[in-house]
Amino acid sequence: MMSKQAAVKKNAFGRLNAFVHDSFEMKILMNKIKDFLIGLVRVLILIGVGYVILAPVIGIVVNSISSDVDAYNPMVFVVPEHPTLERFKLAFTRLNYIPTMAKDLLYTGSLTLIQLLICSMVGYGFARFNFPFKKLLFGMVVVMIVIPSHTIMLPLYLTFRSFDPLGIVTAIHGSPINLMGTPIPMYIMTTLGCGVRSGLYIYIFNQFFRGLPKEIEEAALVDGCSVWRTYFSIMLRSASPAVITVTVFSIVWQFNDTFYAKLFLLSENVVISKKISSLQATIANLDKVLDPNIQELYLDAGVILVILPILIIYLILQKNFIEGVERSGIVG
Repeated sequence: MMSKQAAVKKNAFGRLNAFVHDSFEMKILMNKIKDFLIGLVRVLILIGVGYVILAPVIGIVVNSISSDVDAYNPMVFVVPEHPTLERFKLAFTRLNYIPTMAKDLLYTGSLTLIQLLICSMVGYGFARFNFPFKKLLFGMVVVMIVIPSHTIMLPLYLTFRSFDPLGIVTAIHGSPINLMGTPIPMYIMTTLGCGVRSGLYIYIFNQFFRGLPKEIEEAALVDGCSVWRTYFSIMLRSASPAVITVTVFSIVWQFNDTFYAKLFLLSENVVISKKISSLQATIANLDKVLDPNIQELYLDAGVILVILPILIIYLILQKNFIEGVERSGIVG
């Protein structure tokens, strides 16, 4: 009798083990299916976003090497049947590419260096020091990020059209001076922390410096370092990810800026992004290319030439740039 009950219990225990085992395997299978579906959705999203971003670039590249025949051939989609570099040669000439690009890179690089110095100092000040109206001033930095530049374009134009801060220029020169047509307004604004996207750069540096331990500065102070030496020798070096992030952002946005270039009437021979906007009309007038479709092919070639230096800079700094963005986003 006992053996029969034991056999029944054994069979019940065996069925329970089998049920538990099957449930465990089913759970593992469902988790695998869930992970597969999530991975599939991620891949589809990445493909979709990649297509949205890369499709126009691929189209521009294809157009820039297409011949006149390919431009009117409906069968040509990605690979031209008669590729040519004629578009690049003419665009290179009409853009006066080497001198204009050199001047633009010098202009962009100098503004970037000023922004790195000024914005890092301001961000460090907000992160480490307490002073009157600190919250109010930092709120004004946030406002710089939020408010579009177009809302202050008229005051900016009037200020630099008749530049006379506190009447000093009139007292010395006799009348206000006109800074239109020169890059001086951009240098003044950048030096005062109001350049292109300077509010965002101050915020990035502030977030990064807040995440660094204060013991570093305390140790430097004990060793006899002044505030300035601590900042330049220790803190700024420790903020290299943020520096690289701001460098890439500043170069790209300064290089692509046409708003301030047009507002301050900067020369096309200094700002190549402004010159590219007139390339199509230049080719039509000087080279007598009157077909709008063919003009666009030359314009696409010019666009490739313009974005090439920025693309090279990004590829070189890509790893450090991504690291800097991640650290700036999670610190603080």
